[in-house]
Amino acid sequence: MKKNLIVFVTMTLACLSGGWAGAQPNMDKYGPNKDECIKYLSYYTEYYKQKNYDDATPHWRQAYHYCPVTCSENLLLNGTTLLRRLIVKNQRDKAYKEALVDSLLTLHDQRAEYYPKNAVTARNNKGVDMSNYIKTDYERLYQGYEDIIAANGEQTKTSLYLFDFKAAIELYKQGKLGAETIMELYQRNLAAVEAAKPETETEAKVVANMKQDIENLFLSSKVADCDNLIALFTPRYEADPDNLQLATTIVKMMSMTEGCADSDLYLKAVTTMYKIDPSYTSAYYLYRLHASKGNVQDAISYMNQAIDSEESDEKQDAAYLYELAVFCYKNGLSGKAFDAASKVPALDETLAGKTYLLIGNIWGASKCGGDEIARRAPYWVACDYMVKAKNADPTLAEEANRYISNYSRYFPETAEAFMYDITNGQSYTVVCNGMRAVTTVRTHN
Repeated sequence: MKKNLIVFVTMTLACLSGGWAGAQPNMDKYGPNKDECIKYLSYYTEYYKQKNYDDATPHWRQAYHYCPVTCSENLLLNGTTLLRRLIVKNQRDKAYKEALVDSLLTLHDQRAEYYPKNAVTARNNKGVDMSNYIKTDYERLYQGYEDIIAANGEQTKTSLYLFDFKAAIELYKQGKLGAETIMELYQRNLAAVEAAKPETETEAKVVANMKQDIENLFLSSKVADCDNLIALFTPRYEADPDNLQLATTIVKMMSMTEGCADSDLYLKAVTTMYKIDPSYTSAYYLYRLHASKGNVQDAISYMNQAIDSEESDEKQDAAYLYELAVFCYKNGLSGKAFDAASKVPALDETLAGKTYLLIGNIWGASKCGGDEIARRAPYWVACDYMVKAKNADPTLAEEANRYISNYSRYFPETAEAFMYDITNGQSYTVVCNGMRAVTTVRTHN
């Protein structure tokens, strides 16, 4: 029975896609089988309105058989709903399911062809159905998505760029697409996702996740190793060294690839960016370049230029300040690290927890002069910030508690504190390495 139905579905689609394409303008909208067409349209529509989809389906098939697709757009729209239900019901029957999927995609194609005002929506819906019902035929998926993207252009549904890139990565793994194609797709698809304009906070999060997924796929594929990037972009750069867009692409992709920041190509591309467009982005990349080469003061200077730029927003500044604080901390510049980190929480509270953790470690690693109490006082401040870190971000509690346990071992003994005329609970001001904090005295026996 199912085999007969597969043949029936296939023949029906063939007849409708070919037979009615050349229908004469003066032909009745319901076609040569007008009575049968109207009858089954009425039957299936009544059941469909009642959401009795099981009874609607056989009548819809008859309507689809007798009616030209130009008689009603709902014939195609409602058909996609009914076919999706059949696909779900027949997951275990591979051949039948595949026939149903082919039929579903054909409905989208027919809607795009015969109802051009809704062609973009029809193609976007086709792309979503492809992702839902075609799982391992990556060549078909990739070609299908590419066709939709080419036809819909900027109106392509954002998620299709992610689906397209997933299929492309699988074809790269199979040796059917080259590294250059993947890198070009990465740039195009990521740019399209970044250009999306979500209308709600929920949509913005979805788009952000898509962007992250594309970047993760790209990195995990290991397409963009330094040798590939240098081989691909060196001749392009040498042919057009003042092309800002090309230089920006080179810098962005090489920045994402470990070990590329010290290459000559990266240096040249960053220099081009900064010369043509001295933006916060180009200043940041110069920071990355000098940081990788150990030019500490130059790196700090360029990062401060990026942060001071009016183009960057508060969240971007917060991210840069945190990165600068880590860089300074690793290079023994605790005062500069503390100064940068202290500005972060006010700009982006989502970074507060890990920033307080960092500041705690900056204080914990500080070597201060003065008497014994003054040398141990930074550990009080370090623990203060660890408490702030876990309060701001409970996921850091275990790590923060570990540091508190470690730093509290260096608190002065009660008797020792007594010799300096200080007691538990007393306020104490710590000044060290250009940093200042007010804390509370804590001792142990």
